[in-house]
Amino acid sequence: MDVFGSVADLYETARPGYPPEIAEEIVAYHGGTPASVVEIGAGTGKGTEVLARIGAPLTCLEPDPRMAALLATRFPDVRIRASTFERWSPPAGGVGVLACAMAWHWLDPATRNTHARQALAPGGTLALFGHRYDYADPGQRAAIRSALHAIDPTVRERPADWFHQDVVDHGRFVNVRKEVFRRDLPLDRERYLDLVRTFGPYLSRSPEQQQRGLTALGRLVDDFGGTVVLDLRTTLVLGQGGRRIHAR
Repeated sequence: MDVFGSVADLYETARPGYPPEIAEEIVAYHGGTPASVVEIGAGTGKGTEVLARIGAPLTCLEPDPRMAALLATRFPDVRIRASTFERWSPPAGGVGVLACAMAWHWLDPATRNTHARQALAPGGTLALFGHRYDYADPGQRAAIRSALHAIDPTVRERPADWFHQDVVDHGRFVNVRKEVFRRDLPLDRERYLDLVRTFGPYLSRSPEQQQRGLTALGRLVDDFGGTVVLDLRTTLVLGQGGRRIHAR
């Protein structure tokens, strides 16, 4: 996850936040305010903004020192652990809520569900949430995907809500539930290209490919009249680690 440290400030300003209702959904699912919350891969705190609304003691795991420094500035009351999820040791008795915003794919697919289940207290809650960036206009979607494919044909998108299926398939959690929030997000040329600069696939490409991509996308936005409208789909997946059954 340290790929984002080089753009920590841009990540904070360019990435859209999460619906505040996510905090209410977590508390309702859990059956009240949990005793503790731990966030995996907190980054600069986009997910932390929501989790802090829960009102429980919050610990954030963030291995990149540049991201963690910005996180500490934004959330001075949050405990920050400079650790990956795999190296972190849960407290005795486990945690009430284990949350992860846009970082589940960075964890080992073979072990992440098992480790998450083991980190929870009896009856604890797993809360995964993240954005999927699509385009409200099918024409914009087709043009942008065609341009990116021409630069790098190897790029592949994960299926929508893939982490919901991941949790279901591994079978470590019960009462698994999915909630989806959607909104249109219009971005001008500068804001859209700034957002692209924070994406993992962009950051992992060569400087030459990065520049070609930004140039192509900038021209497309100009062709669109200077604005791209994102179809921002935010998915929340909730799962229970214990045997307690919710009445809701």
